Amino acid sequence: MTSAIGGGPYYVGIDLGGTNIKAGVVNDTGHPLSHVSIPTDAVKGPLIGVENLVAAAEQAICEAGVTKDCLIGAGLATPGTMDIPAGMLLDPPNLPGWNDFPVRDRVARKLGLQTVLQNDANAAAYGEFWAGAARDANSLVFWTLGTGIGCGIILDDVIVEGAHSHGAECGHIIIEMTNGRLCGTGQYGTLEAYAGARALTARCEEALAAGRPSAIGARLQAGDALTPLLIGQVAEAGDELCNELVMDTARYMGVGTVSLMHTIDPEMVLLGGGMTFGRNATPLGRRFIEEVRNEVKKRAFPIPAARTVIDFASLGGDAGYIGAAGCARMKFGKTR
Repeated sequence: MTSAIGGGPYYVGIDLGGTNIKAGVVNDTGHPLSHVSIPTDAVKGPLIGVENLVAAAEQAICEAGVTKDCLIGAGLATPGTMDIPAGMLLDPPNLPGWNDFPVRDRVARKLGLQTVLQNDANAAAYGEFWAGAARDANSLVFWTLGTGIGCGIILDDVIVEGAHSHGAECGHIIIEMTNGRLCGTGQYGTLEAYAGARALTARCEEALAAGRPSAIGARLQAGDALTPLLIGQVAEAGDELCNELVMDTARYMGVGTVSLMHTIDPEMVLLGGGMTFGRNATPLGRRFIEEVRNEVKKRAFPIPAARTVIDFASLGGDAGYIGAAGCARMKFGKTR
């Protein structure tokens, strides 16, 4: 158990994923007092899912050493699609059977706390903005690199949700109009179709099929699965093809970043998620972020190219539940 520190008020953040639910109690400065993770069991449907969401939150409250009457409210971060004002999940692809489900109100009723719903990428962006690498910034573009490409945008403490709860879905901006790669959404030429994890492994398969030499071939023949992690490991070992694939991913992210810089002129751009190649802790991660910066410098207007901070996020997998708690704070308590 982690005892409460820093004084109240406190907020509970819940981050719903297709595989796991993360939850934690967070104090008024964004410091987590507890962190739990339990399976989502999404295939069992939304009613069991709500039971698991509440169980994760109550376990986090217990481990934080606080009582429920010390909590101002809860924040719930979920994948889209959704209607944020109505608190509804509409057609979430990673949660089959959760269609048109009033997840916010069901969680609020069972948990006994006023609850706010937010898109998971938006919540992670707010976590970095409130308590992470962007805590001294006034505006932020936050990319999440994983199976797909997620994005969250914060402008002067306001999350860009959009008129239809689809704001900042920037992984689906078009970066190639002619013969573009196919995205999982059925669209062609999106950023996600070039820079997501599926795209990275697909580009690797295509290069190998075309006869490009690479040490990764031997790893695959030995039974290793083709993943971004494996591509990164082989690139780190000096393989030309795998390094090229990672650097191409960085360049695609630079192109997407320039589009948003020319749209909202953010103070900071952060990259997070599971496909950041070790971030600043590894030579490959440092080369990756530098290549993003180089592409931005080639394509952006000179002043924002010189002044916009581009770096890795700092909260890792905690960003979602911390940001969800921050959304509860913003809705029911203090502003930043």
